[in-house]
Amino acid sequence: WNTPLRYVQRHPSPVMGRPYRAEVDMDEPPKTILIIDDDREIAGTIQSVLLHAGYRVFLANNGIEGQRQIEAVHPDLVITDMMMPKMGGFPVLEFLRGMEHPPKVMMMTANEGSRHKAYAEMLGVVDYLRK
Repeated sequence: WNTPLRYVQRHPSPVMGRPYRAEVDMDEPPKTILIIDDDREIAGTIQSVLLHAGYRVFLANNGIEGQRQIEAVHPDLVITDMMMPKMGGFPVLEFLRGMEHPPKVMMMTANEGSRHKAYAEMLGVVDYLRK
């Protein structure tokens, strides 16, 4: 992720139709990040920051859609919420454990429980962020 940046490219922004600047390395395609979160404000804010930094960013609003996106876009990193409707983050982590080359995963949660953090780390989460 410590890629040297070579030029600035303008892309249309999905946030309010404004253009944004993304610094892109010409030698390597941009890293792909999937955000799985049912909170549109949080997901949109993270997406905007990451797009500005030059990453390709996809969104899913629950674990079921997240699993579909993982299979479709093969992200380099997944940022997932723990608690979501339909399917939460833990089943997504269990799904990823079954992959031959799973992406790295960061989990976000408002939950303060240390048991949840320990379980997430056991399932391969590289970072655990509290909202």
